[in-house]
Amino acid sequence: MKTINQVFKYAAVAGAVFSCSVAFAGNEDRAGSAGASQLLMNPWARSSAFGDAGVASVNGLEATFTNVAGLAFTDKTQLKFNHTNWLGNAGIKLNSAGIAQRVSESSVIAVSIQSLNYGDIQITTVDLPEGGIGVFNPRMNVFNVGYARSFSQSIYGGVNFKVISESISNLRATGIAFDAGIRYVTGEQDQMKLGIALKNVGPVMRYKGDGLSTEVNYINDGNLATLEQRSATYELPSLLNIGASYDFIFNESNKLTACLAFTANSFQYDQYRVGADYGFSAEKLAFNIRAGYVIERQMFDTENRSNTFVGPTAGFSVDALVGKNKSALGVEYAMRMAGNFGIVHTFGVAISLK
Repeated sequence: MKTINQVFKYAAVAGAVFSCSVAFAGNEDRAGSAGASQLLMNPWARSSAFGDAGVASVNGLEATFTNVAGLAFTDKTQLKFNHTNWLGNAGIKLNSAGIAQRVSESSVIAVSIQSLNYGDIQITTVDLPEGGIGVFNPRMNVFNVGYARSFSQSIYGGVNFKVISESISNLRATGIAFDAGIRYVTGEQDQMKLGIALKNVGPVMRYKGDGLSTEVNYINDGNLATLEQRSATYELPSLLNIGASYDFIFNESNKLTACLAFTANSFQYDQYRVGADYGFSAEKLAFNIRAGYVIERQMFDTENRSNTFVGPTAGFSVDALVGKNKSALGVEYAMRMAGNFGIVHTFGVAISLK
């Protein structure tokens, strides 16, 4: 009876959150008006390979992006490094690295960083529009600290705190945000999962720096004064993820996970996601193949859609199982379609100790 009451309690919370999400989700009039868009970039291969549909199923370090409650399923220690050619041939590098560590029977912490490198860009002025006076390197970084724990055999939850940094040669913006998520697990073999995650909630950000200062001639008398302008503030791209998954367990070596998810966005169209992850394991090898599809209103209208990352996704991972505990040393890959930008590839390595 206690378990049933918990189910009803969390279902009620989920329904309340979902109904409230309508107030801020999918507003097409606000599309493109948020900043810190790097918070929407999934830097991890395994979860992006099936369209970020694993709101209820992604475990370990990658869960800090999709639904931090999944961090609680880290076995002992997990380390990851991923590299992405963001926007295909645009020359933008997205790197991510992190570690998740179980600190008690019920608690796990994680630290990770994702960094965008745009390469060298020529410095230009009004007098020298072609450059030739040096280069600068814009950077965008997100530093994450996550915590998750199991509250029972069925209820898991977590929070993830972020520090956001954006900079060019003479301007910088810094902000903070947090995510929160819960997961409910049920079934004779824990094969059914439900998840909810609220992401990118935080105060507005603003650019500051010498780039907003200009020397002006004070009342035309030859004296110079410095005029400092104020930049406008911008909001973070908050969103709500709701998802479910089911594990079709064929035997000890074969399992298929099917996922469904809904993303309620504040500053672009809402999205529906479907994904599948088939896993096969032998004595010393584990192989997973993944595929997904992201659906959005006007997704086939290239001029008016609000997100280039819609449509099919795919990927795979191969893990060598070593030691008595079958710790995993693996490689992973994912591809995403980016419209006119081509195909985005993500490569990575992972170490999971048990």
